[in-house]
Amino acid sequence: MEPLALSINETAKALGVGRSSVYALIKSGGLDAIKIGRRTLLTTESVRRLAQSRSLA
Repeated sequence: MEPLALSINETAKALGVGRSSVYALIKSGGLDAIKIGRRTLLTTESVRRLAQSRSLA
């Protein structure tokens, strides 16, 4: 089963960017974040959508 959410580090690795870039994408609304306790997770759907929109540009 595919994970529904990724950590900040996993997202940064998947996109090939740094953690600060991931936080900037969250702040700008480019990625959908979920807070569970102290953890911030990103939906795999939003990561995939971002990657596809960037590859088309």
